[in-house]
Amino acid sequence: MSQNNEKQIEPPKPQSKPAFYDEVEIEDMEWDDEVEVFYYPCPCGDRFEITKDDMAEGEDIARCPSCSLIIRVIFDPRDFEEYDTDEGDDIPISAPTISVF
Repeated sequence: MSQNNEKQIEPPKPQSKPAFYDEVEIEDMEWDDEVEVFYYPCPCGDRFEITKDDMAEGEDIARCPSCSLIIRVIFDPRDFEEYDTDEGDDIPISAPTISVF
């Protein structure tokens, strides 16, 4: 028998999904109307943030600018179907409101 000197090629490993620190509903986040960003407190002391533009483009990950943690933002993408990211002044949706009974 002859030896095979060819290297075996391993199949590519599947990419792992990002590890979320938490999953947070959009209603639980704070809206800053001045900079048009949703915020949520991060355990590092800073805040996770995501913009309406990001969400209109299908993004659901809010990032903390000070550490490596990320959260998944739970929202209804249909709320952003008519949102035109080129026209920042004409936002058809408002920040979520929380009803208190």
